Amino acid sequence: MDTIIVYLNNMFNSLPRTEQMHKLKQELLGNMEEKYHELKHDGKSENEAVGIVISEFGNIDELVSELGIGEVRKEEMLKVLTETETEDFIVAKRRAGLLVGLGVGLCMVGAALLILITGLAENGFMSSVFTEDAMSMIGMVFLFILLVPAIAMFIYSGMKMEKYKYIESGFNLPYHLEADIRQKQSAFAATYMLSLITGVSLCVLSPVAIFVASAFGDEASSYGVVVLLAVVAVAVFLFIYYGNIRGAYQMLLKTGDFSAEKQEEDRVIGAVASIVWPLVTCVFLVSGFVYDQWHINWIVFPVTGILFGVFSAAYNIIKGKNPA
Repeated sequence: MDTIIVYLNNMFNSLPRTEQMHKLKQELLGNMEEKYHELKHDGKSENEAVGIVISEFGNIDELVSELGIGEVRKEEMLKVLTETETEDFIVAKRRAGLLVGLGVGLCMVGAALLILITGLAENGFMSSVFTEDAMSMIGMVFLFILLVPAIAMFIYSGMKMEKYKYIESGFNLPYHLEADIRQKQSAFAATYMLSLITGVSLCVLSPVAIFVASAFGDEASSYGVVVLLAVVAVAVFLFIYYGNIRGAYQMLLKTGDFSAEKQEEDRVIGAVASIVWPLVTCVFLVSGFVYDQWHINWIVFPVTGILFGVFSAAYNIIKGKNPA
């Protein structure tokens, strides 16, 4: 079978490296593999099976002519990724997921600290040393101290991924490399599923902290919000980190979220998200600082998340797809 793969690679070396040609090559290889195994099953020797397969599928000139595939401009040719490039890309995506996940976690922990310190001030903690306004300022200081490294992580991870922008422009994978990546993706599937289940479970259970804290009085409810944000921060980290690794495999294999149809869907939903979530964050901060509603304003995030999920599902239905 290796002989057939080498022969097919040599046969396509002189042809344009376009997406159409890549698909043709993969289709031919699949047919040649099927024919090879069929011949082996019928009792043919290795050399006989290889010879028959090459004689039947070895000439693609007529097929190329029928498809109208000719010379293409150099800028239209797709890059063929090497094993080193794919490995480096997967590692870079994993590191980017780690940094972004930690950055988002720091932002949420900073907000939790702000709510915690504000709640302590309202309950008279260290009232003999700091005024309530001073305690609120201390909470703001902790928030911004955590925001600085978070923003640095976002910028650094983005800069590191810039070198892989060419992957978004289109590429081809050798057959053996694509098979290897599929195998790695399959092995990672169980880990991703576990992280997804854990993250969703944490999000579902996180409001329990508020109910428990409320049982000790209204003044303790803010402490429940702190625990909720800390738990959700862990869940968000799991979603981002393991989702980034899964995304690397999907991008290389051009499946799932990185199929042509899904990318168009993400473009629309992403545009809406870029407007909605900053507005929701503004509502959260204004209702907290201006109207002092920290004990209840946290609800805007889960409510917005649910409504955004409904919007995404509705968009899929309108486009004639099944909701993901």
